[in-house]
Amino acid sequence: MINDRVYKMAFSRVYPLLVQKAERKNRSKTEVDAVICWLTGYDDAGLQAQLIKNVDYQTFFQEAPRINSNATKITGMICGYRVEEIEEPLMQKIRWLDKLVDELAKGKPMEKILRT
Repeated sequence: MINDRVYKMAFSRVYPLLVQKAERKNRSKTEVDAVICWLTGYDDAGLQAQLIKNVDYQTFFQEAPRINSNATKITGMICGYRVEEIEEPLMQKIRWLDKLVDELAKGKPMEKILRT
């Protein structure tokens, strides 16, 4: 039930919060966009189109061109859960995104965040 509420949240409402979190730590919107695009396979135009369409989290990830094959290398704790142990695929993708933005806000270099 709680997951359904998260899945139905408009990504366009969550996105500014992700950007704010990063900007409070002197990171940029461009870096947040790079992290999102790396994870989902959207390009900048595709990401902006999803924001304009006001899609929910579920649709945002369902319509993602491709989830990065290195996303499985994202590990650690987010919201009290180990991201690598989350069994629900959609929730894991959402938490991967949260974890990447957290790493960005904590000052990690982009090369490490993007697992390159």
